[in-house]
Formats: sequence, structure tokens, C-alpha cells
Amino acid sequence: MRLTQGTFSYLPDLTDEQISAQVKYCLDNNWALSIEYTDDPHPRNAYWDLWGLPLFDIQDPAAVMFELASCRKGKPNMYVKITAFDNTRGVESSVLSFIVQRPADEPGFKMTRTDGRSRNIVYTLESYSCDKPSGSRY
Repeated sequence: MRLTQGTFSYLPDLTDEQISAQVKYCLDNNWALSIEYTDDPHPRNAYWDLWGLPLFDIQDPAAVMFELASCRKGKPNMYVKITAFDNTRGVESSVLSFIVQRPADEPGFKMTRTDGRSRNIVYTLESYSCDKPSGSRY
């Protein structure tokens, strides 16, 4: 099952040329970029690890692509995404986020049903990758 999270998630994976075009669009809008990675792709896992520092003052897409290549090399079996932030309203808020790398094998998710009090049913979505300890999931 392919993870569908963020912009472009229902499209085929973007090429480096397409990623660079999206990075240029972000920089043209004066958005700050960051590169993040994780081995826990649960949709509610909003706290991915940051690769290096946020790229606040970068204006050249090639510099962002260099950092992306470094992240891909350092984290070859993890999910990697680019996130763009807009601070024009005085608040740093995410305006664009898209996955730029996936592990070769995406194990998918399982849904667990729990019967509670008063016939209350609770469903929990869990990633199969989290069956293994962090650091050895892929």
C-alpha cells in the first residue's frame, strides 16, 4: 500500500526536475523550506526529524536539491519530505508539503478494532513498520 500523505501523494513519484520546479515555486513565493525524514509514516505523526537546519535564507533551488541529495544518501530507507513555510502573517505555518523519497518496501497500515464500554467501538490505525523498533524498521 502506497502512503498518501501531503501534496501530490496520489501522483507518481516526482522526478528531481519536478521537485526542483516545486522548490523554485516555493522560493519565488518567499517560503522557507525544510527537509524532514521519518521511519514512522503514520498520518498523525506530524513530527518528522529535521535534516540539518531549516533553509530560511536559501534562494537557489540547487542548494535545496543539494541538501535533499545529502538527506537521501544519509537516510536511504526512510520517508523524506520537503515542507514549505509561509510567515507573511507573522506566524510560521506550513503551506506545502510533499514526499520526495519512500522506502523500497512500504508495509502499509492495519486497523485495530477495540470494543469499549456501552458498545462503543474504537478503531486505531497502526503502521506495520512500527512493529519493529525505531531505527530497524526498513
